[in-house]
Amino acid sequence: MTTALIIGGGIAGPVTGMALQKAGIDSTIYEAYPTSADGVGAFLSIMHNGLDALAAVDAADVVRENSFPASKVEFFNHRGTRLGEAPIGGSAGDRGPRMIKRSTLYRELLDEASRRGVTVHHGKRLTHATTTPGDPVTAEFADGTEAEGDLLIGADGIHSVTRALIDPAAPKPRYTGVITVCGYASHAPATTEPGTFRMTYGRKVFFAYLTAPDGQTWWFANLPHHSAELTKEQLASTTSEEWQQRVAGLLARDRTPAADIVRASDRSITGANGYDIATTPTWHTGATIIIGDAAHVSAPNAGHGASMAIEDGVILAQCLRDLPAAQAFSAYERIRRPRVERVVATSARMGGNATPGPVKRMIRDAVLPRKLKKGPRNTASWLTDHHVDWNQSIRQPDDTRVETPPHRS
Repeated sequence: MTTALIIGGGIAGPVTGMALQKAGIDSTIYEAYPTSADGVGAFLSIMHNGLDALAAVDAADVVRENSFPASKVEFFNHRGTRLGEAPIGGSAGDRGPRMIKRSTLYRELLDEASRRGVTVHHGKRLTHATTTPGDPVTAEFADGTEAEGDLLIGADGIHSVTRALIDPAAPKPRYTGVITVCGYASHAPATTEPGTFRMTYGRKVFFAYLTAPDGQTWWFANLPHHSAELTKEQLASTTSEEWQQRVAGLLARDRTPAADIVRASDRSITGANGYDIATTPTWHTGATIIIGDAAHVSAPNAGHGASMAIEDGVILAQCLRDLPAAQAFSAYERIRRPRVERVVATSARMGGNATPGPVKRMIRDAVLPRKLKKGPRNTASWLTDHHVDWNQSIRQPDDTRVETPPHRS
């Protein structure tokens, strides 16, 4: 039986392990962190297409049972004027996103993979990998141990070691000039209706919040920070109280409840740099390949990073199920690259006008309500209506299953 070494236990890693198991391929996950709670404090959305891909490997309930739905978004300006509303995900009903804490998603996916018999090792930080044609891949870890397999799949995130091993000249993640701060308020002075996001275009900060079924309000703020990105040490040493003071201060002049929500927050506020990579030229070499954020880093504006990682894991497993490894890697890249790079470009554009100057604010506040009144255009259908058919065979080289055409702006 083919065996795969999966580097990374965030989102793409355990999904890939479960999908490979369904495809009849054995795998072991090697996670750098000692636990699966990396990213405590942050939350994310799993879009309809992400749930669809999880359903292909019988894992959608893992998200549904640990999340809650969001179905619409209301827009406000810094004066507190309501600009309109729109469904999330391009349609109403159960096709909107599911909101889940990042640490919960990591833990539940890894636990589910383990329950299915996928081996998970923690505290295994990849440092090097050796590939010789005809021989197994040897992965070397920082603790001095090694592992061998037929394939090595790098699902090791934004700052991927595997990406650099495949191509030392690969582009590094680009700092987008934005810091995203997340927090929770158990007794917020303002709450939302069930399933409703409220997004505010503040003078200095883009702010969004929604209230979970248990009454806790989840919020995030995008802070423009155009100087150098914060180092790991700076992020780790910034306390919840310091983030709270900084965000509330930037929101203080806005006539919205945002600053008060931040001030009422629990002591679990965290911040993170925003990154993207427009394109990674080389995704695979020999018996090694990268997926998820290791291959394509998208700014969080479109909310599809996690869903793309889930799709990646399932589709890579399909390719490896139906084709020899070298052909499978090529087919996977041909199927996935146009779609994920379009997501990266779309997300970058969405973040460009969150906190414009006074003139652009006036134009936005005049134009956006008219756009919203016309109703949602089906521009997001290529994203959210995407379907993964597990029973579809992958063919090479004339497979026509290219998911989206390259985007032309």
